[in-house]
Amino acid sequence: MKYISAKLNNFVSQRNILANIMSNDVERLTLRFILWSFATLLLVYAVLLGNMVFNIVERRSLELHARALSNEVGELELSYLSLSSGIDLDLSHSLGFKETKASFATRKSLGYQSLNEDNDL
Repeated sequence: MKYISAKLNNFVSQRNILANIMSNDVERLTLRFILWSFATLLLVYAVLLGNMVFNIVERRSLELHARALSNEVGELELSYLSLSSGIDLDLSHSLGFKETKASFATRKSLGYQSLNEDNDL
């Protein structure tokens, strides 16, 4: 009986050792997976944050450029209005423009004729 009990204890202790080795490997593998996942997520976060900062700086630069263009358009409109207020008939005659009488082309109706025209036939 002692022999069987010793054999059983030896078998159980070997299984415990093997289970401890396996559990240590699983724990190490799990820890490595968690650390690599954390490092990957940290890298993705840094890339996204850098991209957002770059886009914010670019947007501010474009807003400044749009504001400068808007000011330039306002100045051009002001000069246009000041020049257009000085245009009159005397200026156009001095530049060589002449007044013309409008003549319009007319045509007879092709399909429908009024009752007066039917009576003339």
